[in-house]
Amino acid sequence: MARALLAAATLAILAVPAAAQDAPPDLSGYWGPTFTAGVPDEDMIANVPDNTVVVEDTGVAEFPRGEYGGLELTEEALAQAADWDPEDEMALDRVCLPPSIVYAMQGPFPFEIVQTPTLIVFRYEYFDQTRLVFMGEQGDAHEAPDGMPHSKMGYSTGHWDGDELVITTDHIAASTITNNGLNHSDEVVMVERYRIDPDSGRLVATQWFTDPVMLENNGVRWIEWEARPGQHIYPYECDPTFALEYGALPAE
Repeated sequence: MARALLAAATLAILAVPAAAQDAPPDLSGYWGPTFTAGVPDEDMIANVPDNTVVVEDTGVAEFPRGEYGGLELTEEALAQAADWDPEDEMALDRVCLPPSIVYAMQGPFPFEIVQTPTLIVFRYEYFDQTRLVFMGEQGDAHEAPDGMPHSKMGYSTGHWDGDELVITTDHIAASTITNNGLNHSDEVVMVERYRIDPDSGRLVATQWFTDPVMLENNGVRWIEWEARPGQHIYPYECDPTFALEYGALPAE
C-alpha cells in the first residue's frame, strides 16, 4: 500500500509542469514598513561584497549632520557634505523633488509589488514613484539600452536565485544617500535581495550600494516590511507651499 501511495505521489509530481515546480515565490501585494530594525539574516548579509558596512538608518530615524553610519566619504563627498544646508532643501523649487531609490527604498512609506515572469513593478507611495524591473535568468548581463537616461529610479534588471529576488540597478540620477548632506553620484550601483521570511511572513531585503565617486567603502541596509492585504497606495501629493510654512516656523 505504501509503495502504491509513493508511486502515485511521484507520478503527481512528475505531472506538474517544470515551470510550476520551479515557480518563484509570489511577492505581489501591498507591503508597509515595520518601524523596527529587525535582525539581519546572516546568510543574506554574507552575500554582500567585502568592504561593506551595515548602515542602520532604516525607517523614520535619520543620522544627524556629520554621521554617516560607517560609510567612508571621498574628498568630493566630504566637500559636498560640508556645504550642505538643510534649509536649502526646503526652498519652493526643491521641497517636492523626489529622492532616488537609494534613499527612498528605506523610507517609512508603503509600496505595492505587481509580479509577472518577465516584469516586476514596484509602486511607491513616497513621491508617487514607479519602478520597472526587467526579469531575466541568473548570469544574464545587466545592460541598459543605448541612450537610457539617468533617473531617480534608475534602470533595473532582476533574476531569481532560489527563493530570493535579486535586482541590479544603475543609471540612477545623483541624489541623497542619508538625507543629511551625503549624496551619491550618477555612478552609484545598487543590488538588492528580497525574500519572504518563513517565520514572520515579512518581506525582508538587503540593499547594497557602491559609488566610486563618493564612497571609499560600500554600504548595505537591512529592511523589513509587513504584508498589508486589502490596502492601497495613496497619492503623495507633495505641496511645495509647505516650504513657506517651514520658513515661518520659529527657530529653536
